Amino acid sequence: MYTDEVLTCVDCGRQFPFTAGEQEFFAMKGFTNKPSRCTDCRSARKAGRTSNGGRGGGGAREMFTATCTQCGGVAEVPFQPRGDKPVYCRDCFATRRPQY
Repeated sequence: MYTDEVLTCVDCGRQFPFTAGEQEFFAMKGFTNKPSRCTDCRSARKAGRTSNGGRGGGGAREMFTATCTQCGGVAEVPFQPRGDKPVYCRDCFATRRPQY
């Protein structure tokens, strides 16, 4: 059903194979577009995304200290509390979450 194709990389201009196995994998995953970059350029692009703060993070998140609305204890949260909404510590927040 699938046959090997030769595609041209949009970044470096080199030709690269798009094998029948890769085509089958793409179809199985529901991908409708063919790859536009060769393996080397795809790898370089992925490496650039994670090193410049793109998705995948890995960096430390800034935390803010607040007073828990429920128990009055210290709450560390990943956002700057504005004072117009309640803020809960980890334990109080866990008791308020619906259990599925």
